[in-house]
Amino acid sequence: MFPVLSSSQLHRPALSAIVVGADRLGNIPNLLRGHNIAITHHISGRDPAHQKKTLALPSGTQIVILLTDFLGHNVMKTFRNAAQKSGVKVVACRRSVCAMQQALEQCGLCQCAGLARCEQSGV
Repeated sequence: MFPVLSSSQLHRPALSAIVVGADRLGNIPNLLRGHNIAITHHISGRDPAHQKKTLALPSGTQIVILLTDFLGHNVMKTFRNAAQKSGVKVVACRRSVCAMQQALEQCGLCQCAGLARCEQSGV
């Protein structure tokens, strides 16, 4: 179901990601792990402090993943601005494995970009 990492990917360090939104992530960590992406922080976005205009991302963050169906507009805007200031890529999608897979393909983080579905390719 999830892509198999090639030998070049096994030697490459995982991208560190912050996931913002939702209380539970379900199977999303497994999907991200299959794409060599490690979740370093998971933030639910419920804390009012997450709506601050000046928010700094943890050092070493390479991707910010926003789960849009579990976030308010102000929280989303705050994390987008923090990512932009840090030069970090933002991936926004709903909290589902299918939506995450599609978002990874669209932004080029999926090793199967260009294929309809990784599961169908037998990779």
